Order: sequence, then C-alpha cells, then structure tokens
Amino acid sequence: MATGRTHRPATRSRGIPEATVARLPLYLRALTALSERSVPTVSSEELATAAGVNSAKLRKDFSYLGSYGTRGVGYDVEYLVYQISRELGLTQDWPVAIVGIGNLGAALANYGGFASRGFRVAALIDADPAMAGTPVAGIPVQHTDDLDRIISDNGVSIGVITTPPGAAQQVCDRLVAAGVTSILNFAPTVLSVPEGVDVRKVDLSIELQILAFHEQRKAGEDTTGADEGAPPMRATPTGRKGPDGDMPAVMPA
Repeated sequence: MATGRTHRPATRSRGIPEATVARLPLYLRALTALSERSVPTVSSEELATAAGVNSAKLRKDFSYLGSYGTRGVGYDVEYLVYQISRELGLTQDWPVAIVGIGNLGAALANYGGFASRGFRVAALIDADPAMAGTPVAGIPVQHTDDLDRIISDNGVSIGVITTPPGAAQQVCDRLVAAGVTSILNFAPTVLSVPEGVDVRKVDLSIELQILAFHEQRKAGEDTTGADEGAPPMRATPTGRKGPDGDMPAVMPA
C-alpha cells in the first residue's frame, strides 16, 4: 500500500471545486451505510437525502468525478464508494501524528474509525516528560524534543494538533519544518502557515455557540406575540463594567 508522503491529492489538478470536495465525505458516509446494508444501487434523490444536500447539487458534484449514473437505475453503490475513496486519497495509507496527548488527544488516539478510513495513527507526541513511554491506545507517547525524527521515521503525512492554544503555533511551525503539509487543528487559535500547507480547524466551542444562537432564535420565536401590548425595549448604559466595557441594562423606551 502506498504511503501518503509522496502523493498529492488529484482533486486540485482535476479542477474539482473546494465546495464539492467538502461534500464528498458526506456522500461517502451515506454510501458506506448503504453498502453495509448490501444495497446495490441508489437514486440521486435517495442519496442526496441521506447526505443532506439537494439532488441537483449531488448530480453536479458527481459530474466532476465523471460519474453520471444510469437513468431508471441510479448509481452503483460499490463503484461510487471506490470512486470517491480514490478521489479523496483514502485508498492509500496516511500516517498521522497527534501532538498534545491530553484528554482530547488521547480520545482521538483511541478512536477506532481512523483505520477503517485510511488513516493510521503512527505517533503520539507530548511536551510532558512524564508522559514519555506511556502507552495510549497501544502506542507509546514520545517527547516533542524528538518531533523531527518521529515525523521522518514514520513518514507522517498529517499532523493533528490538540495542544493548549499557547503552544499550537510553535508545534505547527515544527511540524511544517519537519515536512508535514496537512494539519488538523483542534487548538482554539488561528494558525499561520506558509503557502502549500493546508490547515483544517475544528473548534467545538464555536460550533456550540452557533447552536446556542439558533436555540435563542427558536426560543424567541416561541415567545413572539406573548407580550404584543408591551412597549419596545431599548438598552441604556448603567455604569457597570463587563469584560467588554459598560454592561447595558434593558429598559422600556
């Protein structure tokens, strides 16, 4: 099986839009579920519903792959699984190093879904000397002093950063210097990388804040009309200080 260090994804050279690339894993997840149920074919409408997109967008996305389906039959599930897996580079072995083996790093190391999707956790790295040699998910943790050697010895393609935010940029710089060109960042900070290095950011707190916004909106809709006769409200300063300055009080207009 080929390793990821010498391979560059085909999607850029083939001109597949980034928005389409971002949806391919959604299609693959839905198709894998169908494959596990031994479903031989699927219509664009059924697959689009399972993936959470509209069928016209799905057909357009698949046209970039050269897959158009058969009228009256639909798409061959097994062939699409192979085709999308190949396009995403999942038919190869992608060695991954996780840097920062706290609760989150350890949880990712123990996640069993990586291997089945072509990602092999090849190394665990942490700055705490007391962690060195400690096995996590059967892999001994190594110290950050040896990061360059670890990346080289394991042919690491993708670096995963799960450190505190203050250490993330330094770790990122060292990964890039060691030859890593793809980084998945879980640290709540924005990383600066040179051209040619891809960074994907996962910030759980931001996702929760977005959900809180929608919950607040739904709660507001539920109470709309409850106080139709009440006067409108306006904010006026009270002199109390908050983290961002004066904290406004809500007062009737």
